[in-house]
Amino acid sequence: MFGPINKTPALLTPVGILIMGALYALLWFGSLDYRHLIPSDEGRYAEIAREMLVSGDWVTPRYHDYKYFFKPPLQLWATVIAFDWFGVGEWQARLWGALTGFFTILFVGYTSTRLDGPRAGWIAAVALAASPMWIISGHINSLDMALSAFLASALCALLLAQHSKTTASTRGWMLLCWTFMALATLSKGLIGAALPTLVLIAYSLSAWDWRIWKRLHIVSGLLLFFAITAPWFILMSIRHPEFFEFFFIHEHFERFTQNTHRRPGPIYFFVPLLVAGFLPFLFQLPGAVAQAWKSRQGHFSAGWMLVCWFVIIFAFFSVSRSKLPGYIIPIFPALAMLVGRYLDRQLGQTNTLPITWILQTICFALVGFVGFFFLSFVGVQAQPDEITAYAEYTQWIAVALVVLIFFSSVAAWQARRNGITSIASLAIGFYLTSMVAGTGHETLGRAVSGVDLASRVRNVIPADAPIYSVRILDHTLPFYLGRTMIMVEFPDELQFGVDQEPERWAPTLNDFIERWKAQPNAYALMVPSQYAELERLGLPMEIVDRDSRRMIVKHPSDPANPTPSRATNR
Repeated sequence: MFGPINKTPALLTPVGILIMGALYALLWFGSLDYRHLIPSDEGRYAEIAREMLVSGDWVTPRYHDYKYFFKPPLQLWATVIAFDWFGVGEWQARLWGALTGFFTILFVGYTSTRLDGPRAGWIAAVALAASPMWIISGHINSLDMALSAFLASALCALLLAQHSKTTASTRGWMLLCWTFMALATLSKGLIGAALPTLVLIAYSLSAWDWRIWKRLHIVSGLLLFFAITAPWFILMSIRHPEFFEFFFIHEHFERFTQNTHRRPGPIYFFVPLLVAGFLPFLFQLPGAVAQAWKSRQGHFSAGWMLVCWFVIIFAFFSVSRSKLPGYIIPIFPALAMLVGRYLDRQLGQTNTLPITWILQTICFALVGFVGFFFLSFVGVQAQPDEITAYAEYTQWIAVALVVLIFFSSVAAWQARRNGITSIASLAIGFYLTSMVAGTGHETLGRAVSGVDLASRVRNVIPADAPIYSVRILDHTLPFYLGRTMIMVEFPDELQFGVDQEPERWAPTLNDFIERWKAQPNAYALMVPSQYAELERLGLPMEIVDRDSRRMIVKHPSDPANPTPSRATNR
């Protein structure tokens, strides 16, 4: 560690940190309600939580009233509470992910401060707060952010435990570590415990440090872990004997080793996501890893533990047969702490940054400038009814590019004058760029969400009318309608649910047609091409309303002479 800087930069004072944190929180939480939910995760998990709230059954997750055993319920419980306290809506559905993501930024900053000093802690928090993947994930209703937050918190608690000087402090932090692993497990499954275990093994082998295992408080930790996680798993296995095989075998081992979900991806799938997700501080990673490598011998090395965390998780998901972008989000807190340590050393006592930092900030400004020449390609594949939406989104991207150019230029100008200000400028630029581009996606996402269609037909469809979903699983419209649907022929990810309760769905199109003819109060959701096919078959239907992607029809009051509504030409 370096000695104290001659003059503490304003951004590192308590007042400066408080102001920056307050402004960041205002934008972080204030933007949650701007966008409507988009498929598939956002609509799916919001709808499952809504159904849990309506049914009052907090044990068995259901989607469209079908058994849905893919994931544990912690985030669902948190969302149900948000719905119950604040009402059902978009920001309530995103609140848990936003809270856990924001908490992790604070915890990363605190941990790095304890390990490496206030300046390193401030840089680590800023680096994570400016990471595009972390920002975007914190504003999407999916399980990846909460899982990543609890895994990162478990890592932080582990580092603090190993850094502690007293047995009582070590035990306290380790029990907190076990608690966070339990919460990660209740968020997305066994991976909440498997990944930290793999990282510990890799660290012990690569650093030849086995003493750490004596400081894990394994017995008391395991008792606490199972006390938190076991009740729900046991209760589910008792109520639903089919749960154990599906959840533990199919959703864990088969998902990892087989292409059951048709999401294989090449071995390099996560490389561009790593680059884009940590872009502001990407160029500091080689030096940070080299610095950690040198510190790995002779005693516990927090830096090398962070490297092992990054490498193992990145490699684990790279070799998996199932890949989605959100899987590598847990690596970013570790990368931020590595960068915090490294840039703290780069700043030294002079609070200036090297020429390499200036060059990268200039490059970011140039990238923003060049981006204007590619704006015309944003909506090049847009459908005729999407041209206006893409034109509006292009304006949001243009604003984001201006923000990137301005703050990158400020960062370059400040690098040799005030390194802390330079780092803050670059971080602010990437944070605002990500927020502007992400928030502006509403111009495209609104149509995808189906919220406008739902608002027009919500009060038209009687409460007791069955709604069929014909060969389509729409992930957002049911949430905005506040209604579940009966699947027809193509259950998609609800295959397990319809297999368990086959009486709840129509397995073939012919079965649906027979039911439709016998239910004069029935409604159905379908895509336009499906409507045309059924129209050719002579099925009596009357269009209730439609948008560019979907149609809602009803059984006509006069089957012999169905009259399309005015919404046909919408």
